[in-house]
Amino acid sequence: MDSMNAEQSTDSAATSRPGYGQLLRTRGAWTFLLPGFAARQPFAMLTLSIVLLVQHTTGSYGAAGAAAAVTGVSMALFAPYSGRLADRYGQRAVLLPGVLVHAASGLTLTALALGGAPLWALFAAAVPTGASVPQVGPMVRARWGVKLKGSPLMTTAAAFESVTDELTFVVGPLLATALCTAVDPAAGLVTEAALTLLGGLLFAAQRSTQPPVGHAGDGHARVEHVSALRVPGVRVLIVTFLGIGSVFGGMQVSLAAFTESIGEPGLNGVLYGIFAAGNMLSGVVCGAIAWKASPQRRLLVGYTALALTASGLWAAHSVPLLAGLGLLVGMSIAPALVTGYTLVESLVPAGARTEAFTWLTGAVALGQAAAVTVAGQLEDRFWDGAGFLVPTGGTVLALLTLLALRSRLAAGPHARTVARGVGHRAPAAVD
Repeated sequence: MDSMNAEQSTDSAATSRPGYGQLLRTRGAWTFLLPGFAARQPFAMLTLSIVLLVQHTTGSYGAAGAAAAVTGVSMALFAPYSGRLADRYGQRAVLLPGVLVHAASGLTLTALALGGAPLWALFAAAVPTGASVPQVGPMVRARWGVKLKGSPLMTTAAAFESVTDELTFVVGPLLATALCTAVDPAAGLVTEAALTLLGGLLFAAQRSTQPPVGHAGDGHARVEHVSALRVPGVRVLIVTFLGIGSVFGGMQVSLAAFTESIGEPGLNGVLYGIFAAGNMLSGVVCGAIAWKASPQRRLLVGYTALALTASGLWAAHSVPLLAGLGLLVGMSIAPALVTGYTLVESLVPAGARTEAFTWLTGAVALGQAAAVTVAGQLEDRFWDGAGFLVPTGGTVLALLTLLALRSRLAAGPHARTVARGVGHRAPAAVD
């Protein structure tokens, strides 16, 4: 035990200054990073692959969007339960059956679409397809939490994961589009199912790096299994992440409508790429800075910037202005995402962190699904660009909630007691 503590102290000293070099030299990190990247790549392919396949077989974007929305909502609702099971029984125990169900459901949805099945049948297959999406991103974050417990590199790891997520959402749609248009309309969804199965099995095989099941990880005491949703700070973060999801969904619909209205639909990808590039760039910078301000303060400042920049989108009526604002919005998202994920370590007991991460990931997906629906209705019923009101409304409402309930983001000593497993104390209630 003394040698273990000495090794942890050495590692902590070596990583006293955050940096990606130090992070990627963490022992055993690459054993879960590479299969983890492969396993979550399909997540970014799923929605677009369904849209392209169902639109091809039905000729209706409405039906395609509805099937994709059912998948997204199903994923958002079931993801936290997947995370809770992973915390309680281990990531491997959840991943193995999960990837099998997802692959089977995705292939069933593909076969039904190609066979001209009615829309209700597509919905029926879309529910288990979305519900069984493996939550690899939250699982990777939980593994970082075990590897870097107490290290200043936690913020760097959170930034690295946010950048990885953003890179996934750049590469995934491009791959899905290429497969569905150049190979076959069903190729995107088939490839998504195959990659999920292969990547998920490889990730599950990395048993040495998964968080310990039933212990705090320091060998002192068992972790009390408490739902992450009972932590007040997690509920505040869920609202803030719903607002972030409203930006993603609102931007996707509104940029497409704007470029279509000016007769330049090809600019949609360029404008969204600028938005995504701002997010990635800001995420990289966030992880490279040795922050002195508290995470709570950084979240408030970052989210205020996000709400202010998003509030100007509806007034942008030119491509250069929209590109500039989109870049600023993207640069404002990453600090909020990175800091929100970083706060989980101090707010949530070790035995509920994977669940907490899935609540936040699911909140983004749910906010995005709702924003796509509302923004589409606004674009159809009102003026071109009305959909940009969705990111404005979503971020402003979330910011007001964050300001009103910011005190709940402070970590209490009881959270540390449960998370660290101090042996001579009885586990305290999270609330």
